[in-house]
Amino acid sequence: METKQGDFVWYELMSPDTAASGAFYTGLLGWRVSDNPDYREIRASEGMVGGMLQLTPEMKAGGARPAWLGYIAVDDVDATLRRAEAAGGRTILPARDMVGVGRFAIVADPQGAALYVIRPTPREGMHDATSHAFAAERPMEGHCAWNELSSDDPAAAWRFYGDLFGWAKDGDLDMGPLGKYEFIRHGFMLGAIMPRMPQMPVSAWTFYFRVPDIDAAHDYARAHGATILMEPMEIPGGEYSLNILDPQGASVGLVGPRTQ
Repeated sequence: METKQGDFVWYELMSPDTAASGAFYTGLLGWRVSDNPDYREIRASEGMVGGMLQLTPEMKAGGARPAWLGYIAVDDVDATLRRAEAAGGRTILPARDMVGVGRFAIVADPQGAALYVIRPTPREGMHDATSHAFAAERPMEGHCAWNELSSDDPAAAWRFYGDLFGWAKDGDLDMGPLGKYEFIRHGFMLGAIMPRMPQMPVSAWTFYFRVPDIDAAHDYARAHGATILMEPMEIPGGEYSLNILDPQGASVGLVGPRTQ
């Protein structure tokens, strides 16, 4: 399936120590991580997933912190930024070009959740989002399985992302007093939008990567310096999700079966 406007095509970890991050995630997810100290590309079971960007002192002085960010494909980066700003969003990193990568920018939605928008140069792992970075059509170990937005204003988030990327709501899960967990469809099931929970400091995206055994992933993460934010929890379909803070301080989700 060819990449289209609104697809997730790449995931990037901003880390103060990409060598340590590479070692942690290699053991956790079976990734192969390149040894470029400035930008370590990530390869999973069936293709490229993303990269790890070394946070410099200048970036940290400007407010950058350890975090995972997603890249969303767009037909026109500059036009997308204009539309996002008109809808209450904010440009964090102005549009720029990078040879072999494409034209990209960082934008925050009206509630402050940040992401990249990109018109990618065709390349392995970024040309076909449905069979590489985000496993849209079938489960793939080490690849992103789910994209989840926790928002201070889910209704406003729906208007923003629906208008910008063409995402549509496809049902919901009632969480009682916590609100509704509303599913995103974009030709396929992409993820969900939910109210921000009190334990989350700000509106933000969480990306869930697939593991073969959720309990083994839990034990590995805890033994290698991660903080468990939420213990394995059963989700629709019989699998389990797990939320952690990695050893460098970035929040990430995991999803997979319980094998015992």
